[in-house]
Amino acid sequence: MAEKPRDPGVSIWVAPPRERHRGSAPAGLSRGRIVRAAVDLLDADGVRALTMRKLAAALDVTPMSVYWYVDNKDELLELALDEAFGDMRIPPLGDGDDWRAHLRLLAHEYRRCLHEHPWAAQLAGQFLALGPNALFFSTSAIGAIRRTGLTGDRLGGALGLVLQFVHGFALGESQWLQRVKASGLPEDELNRVVRGLVEKADARFAENADLLPPTEDGGIRASRDIQFETGLDIALAGIDAAIAADR
Repeated sequence: MAEKPRDPGVSIWVAPPRERHRGSAPAGLSRGRIVRAAVDLLDADGVRALTMRKLAAALDVTPMSVYWYVDNKDELLELALDEAFGDMRIPPLGDGDDWRAHLRLLAHEYRRCLHEHPWAAQLAGQFLALGPNALFFSTSAIGAIRRTGLTGDRLGGALGLVLQFVHGFALGESQWLQRVKASGLPEDELNRVVRGLVEKADARFAENADLLPPTEDGGIRASRDIQFETGLDIALAGIDAAIAADR
């Protein structure tokens, strides 16, 4: 069955209610079960490998049963993206909570989510994040950034600084880990190979070895963690500087 064409500017979360297919819903199946199975397949093989036929096989149902709940792959991906966002462990923002601590927690949870679901970093820039889990995350971040006292463009810029830093970092991280998986090599071994090629291609990289990931076992993962934490520290320090300048 060919998938229906879909306006890429429309989100499943704001589109008019879909018309139900004729007949009763397939027994033993639900949209929630379909979406969770899609997340599992995406985690295993990525966006390109996901097909409605493969999803139906994983659920042990016919493809037509899946289409009773979702019209096409795009709808399924939007639902899966919000399902992945639901894996973030974000407590409600309390009245006395510090904005820095809350944004730091959000940043770490966002990175963890995109690390555990590498495909989500790609889709987060492709679809409108308007599902209930995405909105809880964004409104929690907005609530924290408003406590800085910043206003206007500085408020939006400060929020974007943190969230776009995390998304960009996690996107690069996920792309690297996909390359590691495709290579069949351990991550540290591939890092040694790549570093050797880079230094051979341009001697200037050897002069800036402190900016390259270390080559000892476990070094590249530790380096990523340190870079993330340091970058987040600098972003929050920049927001503090903006607050001080306003005062």
